[in-house]
Amino acid sequence: MIRQIAPLFFTIDIPATLAYYKDKLGFECVGRWQDPPTYAIVTRDQHAIHFRCAEPPTANPEKYDDELLDAYLFVDDADALHAEYEAHGVEFTRQLGNMPWQSREFVVKDCDGRLLAFGANL
Repeated sequence: MIRQIAPLFFTIDIPATLAYYKDKLGFECVGRWQDPPTYAIVTRDQHAIHFRCAEPPTANPEKYDDELLDAYLFVDDADALHAEYEAHGVEFTRQLGNMPWQSREFVVKDCDGRLLAFGANL
């Protein structure tokens, strides 16, 4: 039985990525390995994201136009989380809104250019 899945994102600067996920998105670093760090894990609300120090894959030039998401995070209250992120100066690529698929969601662009959607069921 699968109980959880954790995305593994590549980054070229783990300390900067950890700072962004802590200061902007409210995650806590629960582990980092080697000095300088080559691997790290952050968590929020018992869900983890792993980071590995490596060159990211070649970006798709239409990534932002086509809104090619890197992760979709299901949340309880999209309005409250959007307000929290707005107060922390997070960059939104899509503002909070109701979607035809019965979800209230928004999309942020993280410090490494990933697109993260956050959504709550209506």
